[in-house]
Amino acid sequence: MGSTPGWPAVLADGPVVLRPYKRGDAKVWSEVRIANQQWLAPWESSPPGPWAEMNSTRAYAYVYADMKRAARRGDSMPFAVCLREDDGSERLVGHINLGNIVRRAFSSAYAGYWVDYRVAGRGVIPTALALAVDHAFGPGGLHRIEVNIRPENKPSRRVVEKLGFREEAYHQRYMHIDGSWRDHLGYALTSEEVAAEGGLLARWRRVRA
Repeated sequence: MGSTPGWPAVLADGPVVLRPYKRGDAKVWSEVRIANQQWLAPWESSPPGPWAEMNSTRAYAYVYADMKRAARRGDSMPFAVCLREDDGSERLVGHINLGNIVRRAFSSAYAGYWVDYRVAGRGVIPTALALAVDHAFGPGGLHRIEVNIRPENKPSRRVVEKLGFREEAYHQRYMHIDGSWRDHLGYALTSEEVAAEGGLLARWRRVRA
C-alpha cells in the first residue's frame, strides 16, 4: 500500500501482529465485521445502508482501494490487527488506522481502532495501539497521536486510559454517528511522554505486569 515514512510495515508483539491489508482479506474481514454489528455499529461513523451490505466482500473492495490510496498519499497507515495461532497462521481480529496524518510542524495523526468482541478484554487492542504509536513516533516520524472517543464507549476509553493517554478535551457534537451528532472525549499523547519509558509498548508491559 504505497511508500511513505514508516509505511508499509509489519509490527508484532507476542501473538499480536499488525500488517497492511491484502486484497485476499475480503472474506474474513466481511465475516468479522458482520459478526460484530451490535458491538461496533453504535460507535462507528458508517455510510448509510444495511450493515451486511456495507461490510460485504464487495464493499471491502472499495474499503481496500480507499485505504491503499490514502497510504500511498502518506495520509494514513492502516493496519489489519491479527492474532497468531499456535500453528503459525494469523487470524484477522481488528483494525487500527493512523489517519489524517499531517507532517512538518504538526507531525500528528488521529488513531482509530476496533476489535472483534470475541477477543475483547485480552489486551489485543492496547498492545496493537502501543505498537502502532511506537512505530508512528519512530519510523513514522510523527510527534503526536490523538484519539477521539464517545464518552459512552467505556471499552474504547479503557484502552487509551490503560496506555496513559491524556484526556485533554471535550468535543461537543463532534461527529455524526448512529443518526445524530455525538460528543467525543479527546485524548492525546506525544513522543516525549513515552520516550523516557522506552516507548508505549514498554509502558503497557509494565502496566500489565
